[in-house]
Amino acid sequence: MALLLGFLLLLLELCRNTLSLGSRSSTEGTEVSELELPATNYETKDSYKAGPIGGLFQIVHIFLRVVQPNDFPEDIVRKILQKKFDLSTDYEKPENVVLTLKIIYYEIGVIICAVLGLLFVILMPLVGFCFGLCRCCNKCGGEMHQRQKKNGPFLRKCFAVSLLVISIFISIGIIYGFVANHHLRAQIEKTRKLADSNFRDLRTLLNGAPAEISYILSQYTTTKEKAFSDLDNVKSLLGGGIHEQLRPKVIPALDDIKAMAEAIKETKEALLNVNNTLKELKKSSAQLNTSLSDVKRDLEQSLNDPMCSAPPVATTCNNIRTSLSQLDDNTNMDQLPSLDKPIDKINDILQTNLSSLVQQGYKSFNDIPEMVKNQTTDIISDVKSTLNSIGSDIESIGEQIPIQDQLSNFMGYINDTETYIHRNLPTLEEYDSYRWLGGLVVCCLLTLIVIFYYLGLLCGTCGYDRNATPTRRGCVSNTGGIFLMVGAGVSFLICWILMTIVVLTFVVGANVEKLLCEPYQNRKLFQVLDTPYLLNENWKHYLSGMVFNKPDINLTFEQVYSDCKENKGIYGTLKLENSYNISEHLNIQEHAGNISNDFQNMKVNIDNIVLLDEAGRKNLMDFSFSGIDAINYNIYLAELSKAPTKANLLSFADDLEVKANHLPHGSLKQSLKNNAQTIRTIHRSEVIPLEQSMSSVYQSIKELQQKSSGLGMKVTNTLSSLDSAQDFLTTRISSVIVEESQKYGNTIVGYFERYLQWVKISITEKIAACKPVATALDSAVDVFLCSYIIDPMNLFWFGIGKATVFLLPALIFAVKLAKYYRRMDSEDVYEDIL
Repeated sequence: MALLLGFLLLLLELCRNTLSLGSRSSTEGTEVSELELPATNYETKDSYKAGPIGGLFQIVHIFLRVVQPNDFPEDIVRKILQKKFDLSTDYEKPENVVLTLKIIYYEIGVIICAVLGLLFVILMPLVGFCFGLCRCCNKCGGEMHQRQKKNGPFLRKCFAVSLLVISIFISIGIIYGFVANHHLRAQIEKTRKLADSNFRDLRTLLNGAPAEISYILSQYTTTKEKAFSDLDNVKSLLGGGIHEQLRPKVIPALDDIKAMAEAIKETKEALLNVNNTLKELKKSSAQLNTSLSDVKRDLEQSLNDPMCSAPPVATTCNNIRTSLSQLDDNTNMDQLPSLDKPIDKINDILQTNLSSLVQQGYKSFNDIPEMVKNQTTDIISDVKSTLNSIGSDIESIGEQIPIQDQLSNFMGYINDTETYIHRNLPTLEEYDSYRWLGGLVVCCLLTLIVIFYYLGLLCGTCGYDRNATPTRRGCVSNTGGIFLMVGAGVSFLICWILMTIVVLTFVVGANVEKLLCEPYQNRKLFQVLDTPYLLNENWKHYLSGMVFNKPDINLTFEQVYSDCKENKGIYGTLKLENSYNISEHLNIQEHAGNISNDFQNMKVNIDNIVLLDEAGRKNLMDFSFSGIDAINYNIYLAELSKAPTKANLLSFADDLEVKANHLPHGSLKQSLKNNAQTIRTIHRSEVIPLEQSMSSVYQSIKELQQKSSGLGMKVTNTLSSLDSAQDFLTTRISSVIVEESQKYGNTIVGYFERYLQWVKISITEKIAACKPVATALDSAVDVFLCSYIIDPMNLFWFGIGKATVFLLPALIFAVKLAKYYRRMDSEDVYEDIL
């Protein structure tokens, strides 16, 4: 209990010295998710596992729960701590009598076991003395004469088996004793390492607290750099934000105008191309007509040959003469009107460079970020000055925190404690070596007894001859009986000493386990210590009285231990807000308000943005009235869709040549074949190029028709979109500027709000996380006292006690069995009756 209170006071000292952490002031922050305190690694494990021997410890714990099933006596402990129970004075007071009865009731299991052990200690030497005297008088089995009984072999076997089973149980107890004795020594050897590990962790905690504070304060520089970066990028952040807000409305209108300007140029090019191609088509059509007329005239002259008047040539000539009408031109290109007038109108429209006017609109709109940058130069400079002044305040606050001075006392306390432990640890190890040697002697004595029993059983069983009479038993059998009697004699000599050791260690170990170890693990011990007015009759809460000198604050040992176990910071764990309220000194709104005031004074004026001037508008209107959409494109398409000739010249030429082949040889036949070849040449050199040109112009006319379709409506929609965008700029730009300015300012302020919030959370929840204190307390009580010492000690008395108790039936069976193995001085004689 004193050790536990000592470590709790160690925690109190740390608490008082950490009060200075409350002096930490505000800094402004980058995003909380980007800020994390450097991780602190501790050596000491926060949990202890006994390993395979833990199963044996659990057996002892179960035995203790059977012996001592009562709950932790909180009321009794409270009265004892309050010194309200003193048997030396007023022991006859009713409350003292009742409390004494409660203590007896709680300890009844331990008391009964201890009384039985003491009876064993008292009676065993007395019984052994009487038994020895009795055997010296040839009584109590001392007479070297064995009666012959019919059930003698059965009794011998029963005694041997019983002694063997009991010896095995004794051996198990001895093994428990050896294991516990060695484990305790091994754990004591680990004590130095455990202590050093805890002290290093405590130093890490103390040295880390100032470093953590410095780290938190230094993060203001990171935050300020982030804010400065955003301030320097006001053009892209604020100006770009305004630009992006207006972009969805403005850019589509400008894109439409730009597309219309391109459409005007493309329309002119298309008109010029169509007009020039039409002129070429007219020339080609006229040339084709001339060529066909010439061929037709030559054919008519050839058909005037006298041969055509004589049948059957006359019929062929008539057929050819009839088909000459197919050689006429099928198109009338001259009727197609010229496109010179629309082209002239387009040229007039193109006198105004609409594309250049649109580019001016783009430039005017895209200059918004630069205008914002130019207009906010002074305010940005003011904000930077404000941030620098806040940084100076934070640096001065950091210099005013005397963390190292405040923690130096506690560091000295740790050094003194470590020196004390290192100075006395060799003494502890020396005393433990004596204890280990004593435990080893106890286990060896028990081992000696059980060896005698095993040797007696081995020699007696192996040397026993059932045909030999008691007086003629062999030497080996007789030796086995002697071993059994020696084991019984040694048992009488040392068992009471062993039981004395068992009783003493049992009373101490059981009570420490039930009154300290178990209530520490289930934290009922902390609940007792947290009883109001327990440790100080003038203080309701002892811990808050020690820390704040305000005993009314609800600060409990259990809550502090639990928070430290969860690695929470000292500030929140000890409720240091009752001494120094960080929320009041770390006023986020006060610091952020200084920056917000600067941004509220930000004025950005963006006006006189003209997307398209009147000249550009007039240019669009002129284009809509240019008459491009009024051209009768169907006339052109209908004419161009015709074939250049009425008949296919190749087919005509082939047919003409076939007919010529049926004529008799002569000038007519040759003339017709020459004309057929001429017709093929005309088709190849004039008709095919003309067809290709007509197809190309047809597609151009078709595209031109599609582009000019609904031209007036397109221009009207474009101007409507332009007017809407211009009106949006005029009416909404001021609200957009205000909105984006607030968003930009909130972003800058947000850095510092989040940083200050992170500072507050770090101070209240993370700085000087006290897990090493809880771990040190666990190491002292749960690990060192309970796991290193009490558990092995309880296992030791449990094993030795078990072995000692079984010595009583063992010696009885050994004495009984020795009669069947030892060589007797006399035996029963039976005469044969005839």
